[in-house]
Amino acid sequence: MGDDAEGGDQELGAGAGDTAAGSEDEIRDTLPQDLDVSGYVGAVTFPDNSRRRIPGYLYLAIAAACVAGWAAAGEGAVLVNEGVLIAGLVLGAFGLYSVAAGGHLGVDATEALVEATREVGFAVGHASAALSWRGLRSRPTWRILVYSAEEPPRQRGLVLVDGVDGTVLQHFVEDNPEDWSEYSTGKTAGQ
Repeated sequence: MGDDAEGGDQELGAGAGDTAAGSEDEIRDTLPQDLDVSGYVGAVTFPDNSRRRIPGYLYLAIAAACVAGWAAAGEGAVLVNEGVLIAGLVLGAFGLYSVAAGGHLGVDATEALVEATREVGFAVGHASAALSWRGLRSRPTWRILVYSAEEPPRQRGLVLVDGVDGTVLQHFVEDNPEDWSEYSTGKTAGQ
């Protein structure tokens, strides 16, 4: 049994081989500069949904090569059998889906926020936009959460805006049930 005075009981993680924090020879894990968002200032650009078409066209090309290889090999081929045909048909179906689901993102977050502001009927203070996809064809849809401009906000709303043509799909507005009094700047909700 170790004695406490002699250091017999150590905390988990503290060992003899540990180096002092901040020493020069310590190896630290860091993100590459292009992935470090802590220093980024500016608008966030969402990638266009039409990028899905690129692998879709590749799937279609590989599918055509599989079907053509199966047709050219004939019935007695040893290395090319019905499995190549099935692979070509499956790749072709998935390629068609990828091309169909690769709709162009025609509305950016700022345009979607403008449409959401028009829909809710109150001056918007804080807002948040998230891009999601709906339906079998994965149509891009903006989900905009908005709060009224009062301090603290009296209303909030959720608006779904189509990412292709900017049409408002659904909206919901309610009185803000959250208690923000501890975050206010000294004003109460009634002032």
